[in-house]
Amino acid sequence: MTEGVPLRFRTAGAFVEERRLHCPGGLAGRTLVIDGLAGTKTDVLVRLVRANGAVETVRLTPAAPSFVVARTPSGLAAARAYLWIGLEHILLGLDHLLFVLGLFLLVKGRALLLWTISAFTLAHSLTLALATLGLARVPVEPLNAAIALSILFLGPELVRAWRGETSLTQRRPWLVAFLFGLLHGFGFASGLATLGLAPGEVAEALLWFNVGVELGQVGFVLLLLALVRAFRVLELSWPAWVARAPGYAIGTCGAWWTIERVLVLVR
Repeated sequence: MTEGVPLRFRTAGAFVEERRLHCPGGLAGRTLVIDGLAGTKTDVLVRLVRANGAVETVRLTPAAPSFVVARTPSGLAAARAYLWIGLEHILLGLDHLLFVLGLFLLVKGRALLLWTISAFTLAHSLTLALATLGLARVPVEPLNAAIALSILFLGPELVRAWRGETSLTQRRPWLVAFLFGLLHGFGFASGLATLGLAPGEVAEALLWFNVGVELGQVGFVLLLLALVRAFRVLELSWPAWVARAPGYAIGTCGAWWTIERVLVLVR
């Protein structure tokens, strides 16, 4: 039974509702369900605080709109929820993956690739933390336009590399990856902000969300390396235009998104 009036408010793009429940016999072992969630495209982060102070955090989705309340909350439940959110955010974020793909195509040599991806990781982890902790803020619409521009930037750089020309980006790709990684970190933070985190969970959510993002990014790079290795073993040869198609796709998508997002700014 609900005690008092539910508290409802919006924060950082999330809708938050707080209820105090009186449950004779307790909730342990019972099923909680969000009515109507199955017919939406919205995820819900449920944070259940018990009378004894124990906290259980569970992510509900349209495919799984209910959960059974644990008798003894696991400390790993919240970590698992935030990790999966971070993993999905990077794997469903086509703009971030295209930027990583552009770096992969541009960089020559495994050692330099490691430095470049590490620089990108360090940069976006830094701004993700600053933005999530409220120490820095960038307006969403200009940020999205800048992220699109970072992808567009890699298109001409790939063309220069194909022509045998050189540039600062080719000589020091780790520097470019770090600078643009700062922008992408703010983009990741916008995804974390929509969760409507409680103040006491910000640090934990930040840690595991970032772990999820990094796992997704590393998995994507390993997949690319595996594909390159497979093509070499199979001794596949491609026409020049096929080999360069991913680069043109990166430049085209970057140009389209830049125009689209800049038009949003000037309307």
